[in-house]
Amino acid sequence: MVLENFFVPSLYVIKGIIILDNDGNRILAKYYSQLFSTVKEQKQFEKSLFNKTHKGSGDVILLDNLTIVYRNNVDLLFYVVGSTNENELILNAVLTCLFETLNTILRKNVEKKFLYENLDLVMLIFDEICDNGILLESDPILIAQRVQLRQDDIPLGEQTVSQVFNHAKEQIKWSLLK
Repeated sequence: MVLENFFVPSLYVIKGIIILDNDGNRILAKYYSQLFSTVKEQKQFEKSLFNKTHKGSGDVILLDNLTIVYRNNVDLLFYVVGSTNENELILNAVLTCLFETLNTILRKNVEKKFLYENLDLVMLIFDEICDNGILLESDPILIAQRVQLRQDDIPLGEQTVSQVFNHAKEQIKWSLLK
């Protein structure tokens, strides 16, 4: 007897992580499978995703044979995409990890403006959580520490003016608090 639709567990849990603004425009999206081979297909998917979810506060939906968990915050929508037979609790753990890490890194200012100012850190957060669809870490404290370490390790000559200014501001703040 052969089971045709037998579910074989896979490490490739995450199909994509997406952040949209409150108008449905992409801020950052990273797809880990070949579900959408062109940017046009990705944009169409994101548009239909936004249309289905922008009025909700966050939950789980099935769209285009994908399981999607999402969350709204101020002027941003966060999505984690998995296959139809993926465990929603795992996807939700990834979403929670992403949001809590951003909350820590952005000092509770998880808004569009601050996300754009720290887009490099957001990309690092994506990479620390997931590698090519494989979940690496779901502890927001560990990820925040790793991302902040990488930010501090950039040589002075390779930092942007805003990074140098922010680093100096932090140093002054900590010296005044001592």
